[in-house]
Amino acid sequence: MRKLCQQLITKNVRGKILKILVVDDHALVRAGLSQVLKGLDEQVNVLEAPHCARAFELAAQHPDLDLVLLDYHLPDMNGLEALTIFGKNHPELPIVMLSGSVNPQIMRQVLAKGAAGFLTKSGLSDELLTALRLVLAGDVYLSPDLLSTPAYANATSTHTENAPALLTPRQEEVLYLLLNGRSNKEISQTLDLADETTKSHVTGILRAFGVQTRIQAVLAAPRFGYVKSDSSV
Repeated sequence: MRKLCQQLITKNVRGKILKILVVDDHALVRAGLSQVLKGLDEQVNVLEAPHCARAFELAAQHPDLDLVLLDYHLPDMNGLEALTIFGKNHPELPIVMLSGSVNPQIMRQVLAKGAAGFLTKSGLSDELLTALRLVLAGDVYLSPDLLSTPAYANATSTHTENAPALLTPRQEEVLYLLLNGRSNKEISQTLDLADETTKSHVTGILRAFGVQTRIQAVLAAPRFGYVKSDSSV
């Protein structure tokens, strides 16, 4: 997984200044994140907000925002409420949620709400940069360490009376790669598929599960009997 991420983080946004909004009520945390974000690109413009009200103002003033790094616990509302408002007003803007603790239930909820990633503040700077590069490239990020915890498995194991999804054999191959954190490009390379074909299979999986995003598909998969494989394929 680390090798695959290293291949992906060579991608970068060229020809424009990256504009990222950091939302956290602690000034030292905002300052620290702003410093780390300089590792994304030579040209990064970091906007800071101490609460959601200011964050919404800045998002309205800067329609060219590339990404929001949002703390879950804020003075005026929690992350779920903030995601709902961001999703309504800026549906194409990727949001990466930060939390001070590893809470699988919260993680599952914010991802189901449409967040493009979930990270803990105790994580390393390298993981943050890797996650944000993936999100900026149009992918989603789920920490492999969080996915492998028993608490996460228990939080997502709700496959009882749900009917199995009707996936084709090829769609199942694509799904298992999704569950193992592979991007569309990696899936295309692994299965020797054209990029458009991979996108078509992913769309079919989303439709079969009745969801709208890759993250939601990963969360829904256990309900239909599909679980993460230990295979490197």
